[in-house]
Amino acid sequence: MTISLDTDRARTRPRALPLRCRNCGREREGAPAAICDDCLGPLEPVYDPRRSLPDRATIAARPTSLWRYHEWLPLDGHPRYSPDTGWTPLVDAPRLAKRLGVARAWIKNDTVSHPSLSFKDRVVTTAINAAAAFDIGTIGCASTGNLANAVAAHAARAGLDSWIFIPHDLEVGKVIGTTVFGPHLVRVRGTYDDVNRLCAQVADRFGWGIVNVNLRSYYSEGSKTMAFEIAEQLGWRLPTAVIAPMAGGSLVTKLRKGFGEFVDAELVAGPLPRIFGAQASGCAPIARLVERGDDELVPEIPHTIARSIAIGNPADGRYAARVIRDSGGWAAHVSDEELVAGIRALAVDTGVFAETAGGTTVAAALALARAGRFTPEEEIVLCITGHGLKTVEVVGNTAANIPIIAPRLREVAALAAATAAPGVSAS
Repeated sequence: MTISLDTDRARTRPRALPLRCRNCGREREGAPAAICDDCLGPLEPVYDPRRSLPDRATIAARPTSLWRYHEWLPLDGHPRYSPDTGWTPLVDAPRLAKRLGVARAWIKNDTVSHPSLSFKDRVVTTAINAAAAFDIGTIGCASTGNLANAVAAHAARAGLDSWIFIPHDLEVGKVIGTTVFGPHLVRVRGTYDDVNRLCAQVADRFGWGIVNVNLRSYYSEGSKTMAFEIAEQLGWRLPTAVIAPMAGGSLVTKLRKGFGEFVDAELVAGPLPRIFGAQASGCAPIARLVERGDDELVPEIPHTIARSIAIGNPADGRYAARVIRDSGGWAAHVSDEELVAGIRALAVDTGVFAETAGGTTVAAALALARAGRFTPEEEIVLCITGHGLKTVEVVGNTAANIPIIAPRLREVAALAAATAAPGVSAS
């Protein structure tokens, strides 16, 4: 189905839902705000419990985008921008299931997300429509790469101005994948946490819609759609476990929330999936919090090639650890060498090329399997959140030692003979 970007519907302004503090419960009207004025707790959208919810057949008849689940998204009315983001494939992965020692494994493949090849498209499409609701004409973000790509792409498509702030040493593929859309791109000396603090000041000073700062209450709800799609694509049922990478920690909390909302709506039944989190050992404050079993997150200075998830002081870290423990899941952190091996294993087993966060997820899943965290009857979904073309440098040595030959069949035959298995003829 083709969706026009120049229709009366696209020009309408959606209404942002009111907000409630997760800690103290205070409610307020919808606004570009993410922090409670009273207790500094996080604000979340308030959904009307009396609203009409669709059944399976109604959802299935809608266009294949994340907006097919609009009753669970934080805006009333039709989206003005990016109406066709979402609905990425759920890929059966029998060879990976065998590696993990489980009955079934699937890849939720957001490496092909539209338009910027990462799951950040999901959160940006809700944030940019929240910006429309508040008549904000400039959006921006603090980013370790994927979000920068997504904000730049969605803003360009919508004709909005964008200001994007990134750490100064970000991977070149992610920098190029942002600059091509023509944003105001600013490199900041320091870590992501330094960039994020600056963006909080920028949002206050200029009134811009910084999607993961003052629009975060609406932005983060987009992550739930990954859970909704998984349930629908499995034939309206739930997996036993889901494994996802952790940066700020929001994705694992929203996966749990999304599955729970579908159970509450009686669209699916059964126990909620156990949630497992993955981080790189060079920046694993949430995984280490899970391991310690307390509630005191200890910030870390990132030192890992997995820069897309290298957030040393994650905003939702405590909530993520709590969700993981409450679900019966666990967390694992892996070395840079292990995550690179995870990228290669995923590519060989499934044909999916992931960036470093995806390699971390696969490597963590293998570590969890070795630790006995899964049973042979498990049905597991691995959330792969960004395309490998964004971080090609980490697997660059796969291009080493590629043979160069003359255009002669005998040279191909010699190569085939050299690589044939013992006892197998290459002729």
